[in-house]
Amino acid sequence: MIEIPEALHLAGQINEVLTGKRISLVIADHTPHKFTFYSGDTSQYENLLVGKTITQGTARGGMVEIKAEDALLILTDGVVIRYYEPDGNLPDRYQMLIGFEDNSYLVFSVRMYGGIWCIPENRKDKPVSYFKGSLHEYYEGALNKPQVLSDAFSREYFMGLIQKEEKQKKSLKAFLATEQTIPGLGNGVLQDILYIARLHPKKKVQELTQEQKERLFQTVKENLKEVYQKQGRNTETDLFGKKGEYIPFLSKDTAGKSCNRCDSTIQKESYLGGSIYYCPGCQKL
Repeated sequence: MIEIPEALHLAGQINEVLTGKRISLVIADHTPHKFTFYSGDTSQYENLLVGKTITQGTARGGMVEIKAEDALLILTDGVVIRYYEPDGNLPDRYQMLIGFEDNSYLVFSVRMYGGIWCIPENRKDKPVSYFKGSLHEYYEGALNKPQVLSDAFSREYFMGLIQKEEKQKKSLKAFLATEQTIPGLGNGVLQDILYIARLHPKKKVQELTQEQKERLFQTVKENLKEVYQKQGRNTETDLFGKKGEYIPFLSKDTAGKSCNRCDSTIQKESYLGGSIYYCPGCQKL
């Protein structure tokens, strides 16, 4: 699933490859998918986009926003975005396709679930009233909260989040990767952040020392920057289908293997609706 580093990399590729391309074709809701969430009536996507020129790609937390003049196309973390050169071999199944005047294409496919939203730009500040499905809160949060790798996501901002009274009884996984506290920081990048910071995902926020809070802030900033600089994790793909170059320390591929730091066996557990991975030697509870 796309998270902060992958969204930033995809947005950069969109700005480099798609800016200036004029849309000539739109096919929305091509292959039925029960957990693909659209905004409004998909029959209107063509009216909103055809004839418009791509002007900008922007990362919104773990989402990618594509601006086409006065229209916005918003893609959530479960959407695979793929660019095909002119006259390339297109897949048979996909949820949406955009064709350009030069005969190149942008294709969107949903994995387990995802949102493909097309709206007039002047509606982006009213997502709750416009979007179908429950994912609108993700976009709203991403619009109004600072991007992790920006200067606005400062030490002072992070400490303000972690010191809130309602966060104190939450585990670190719950604090970092639920309720959109930090938009785009999900269960994928969470594992390595806590491993590098030597903090257990079940550890309560209220149990952290000030030094541990400082270390966690630095690790969030530094690890996500590294993942972004390596074009994302090796479990995700970019606009051309190329996998990222960042290899996680903790994942399904390392569970049951020895920790590189202390030789303890990396553990996997089900927790808060997903899996957590941790080293019992380095990340003591």
